[in-house]
Amino acid sequence: MVIKNIVKRSDMISCVLCYDGPCNMACVFMQPGEILRHVWFGNEDIAALEIPLENPCANCAAPCEKACVKSGDVKIKDLMTRLHETVRPEVEIEIPADENRLKCELCGIPLDNPFMLSSSVVASTYDMCARAFEAGWAGICFKTICSFEIHEASPRFSAITGDNGSIIGFKNIEQLSDHSVAENMEIFRRLKKNYPTKFILASIMGQDEAEWGELARLCQENGADAIELNFSCPNMQEDGLGSDIGQIPELVEQYTRAAKSSCSIPVLAKLTPNVATMSPAAEAALRGGADGIAAINTIKSITGVNPITFVPEPAVHGQSALGGYSGNAVKPIALRFISEIAQNPKLKSIHISGMGGVETWKDALEFITLGAGSIQITTAVMQYGYRIIDDLKAGLNYYLTQMGYNSIKDIIGAGIDLVSDSTDVLERDTILFPKFISDKCIGCGRCMISCNDGGHQAIKFENRIPKLDGSKCVGCHLCLLVCPQNAITPAKKRIKRTKSL
Repeated sequence: MVIKNIVKRSDMISCVLCYDGPCNMACVFMQPGEILRHVWFGNEDIAALEIPLENPCANCAAPCEKACVKSGDVKIKDLMTRLHETVRPEVEIEIPADENRLKCELCGIPLDNPFMLSSSVVASTYDMCARAFEAGWAGICFKTICSFEIHEASPRFSAITGDNGSIIGFKNIEQLSDHSVAENMEIFRRLKKNYPTKFILASIMGQDEAEWGELARLCQENGADAIELNFSCPNMQEDGLGSDIGQIPELVEQYTRAAKSSCSIPVLAKLTPNVATMSPAAEAALRGGADGIAAINTIKSITGVNPITFVPEPAVHGQSALGGYSGNAVKPIALRFISEIAQNPKLKSIHISGMGGVETWKDALEFITLGAGSIQITTAVMQYGYRIIDDLKAGLNYYLTQMGYNSIKDIIGAGIDLVSDSTDVLERDTILFPKFISDKCIGCGRCMISCNDGGHQAIKFENRIPKLDGSKCVGCHLCLLVCPQNAITPAKKRIKRTKSL
């Protein structure tokens, strides 16, 4: 599973990941809908292992395909057969019997697994949080609690989508919890009573030191396990709140100290990515007594402009505003900030709760190896539901078992020493050529087009077969990225760069 990627999301582009999929009800041997979802979220080995050993699809008339809401569009039988015949023989281990490897902690408090809902609409009512706990999430960061009135706009979301309609980038102009403080405290009491082992992270936002302190105190008294200080929401109506605070280290320190002095539970500062570097605010939070950093919140953005009205999206009565950008598209930016915090020697002792574009277990793994000790998720849940926790846990647990790790703690920060903020550390004396895989190549010529017009004219295209000109290739690997068939891989041997190259 770690490197094969034989059957992947693009193979099931027509699947819409139904609720209570009709394909499941049509099959008497297995749950094809669940297996397809495993593939979608990068768990192809697990998907293959959930198909019975004697392939039931071999002589089947595929009633699952007829029952599909897109009848005939999703080649379920073919996908199941490929998983059974191509992936299953290559699996290295069986599905682990337990999830003990996923156990971790947040500032000393045990977590069943590293996955929590981040502060947003996905964790904003008792019912929603309870259902998330029942589904298997280790904790929730409740939607930011405040004492001022919240009036939301409608609509308040827009998105950038991929070829298959899935959300790549997501914009929101939503604000904070619209429940009263008293109502939210009642929710905390009920959650802690009914789910005593689950983690409640209370996100708060005050207007002055006294309010930051009072909200922190109330949340602790009513069952919160830790406090998250929202210094990063980009959507506030009033100046001097949210990301306005996160951009001023002095205010971060001041309000962190106010909250920390009013409670005895861990306090995390949630920082804004709308800065050049995050370390000044993170160091200020540490001076104020913070036990952890949560990052990143959403990035100020405009996702699109209507070509007729010229109003940016989402349009609210002919007007729009900057909003917070999230989703898988922001992951590279989030990882950059996580690594910055983790590499800062002044912040070595601090817990990092990472978020920003996490959709699959592999996304989460990337955050963990760069220093995050817990993971928060919203946009993927908004798109796919709480059910993604099954694949997040299963995939990460399978990976840890396959790689021989006894605990997730073994890999926290494992990649920190391998990344630098300077390219001066990179070796520049050799070239790693691309290698064409003839039996996967369909002769589309995309590699040649990109190399010609965006590279170094190093690919010749003869009789619909690409051939590499080593005298021109610089090993940039643009061709690998544009190939729609994954028919190009890096060669195994590096070539010494010569003057002629």
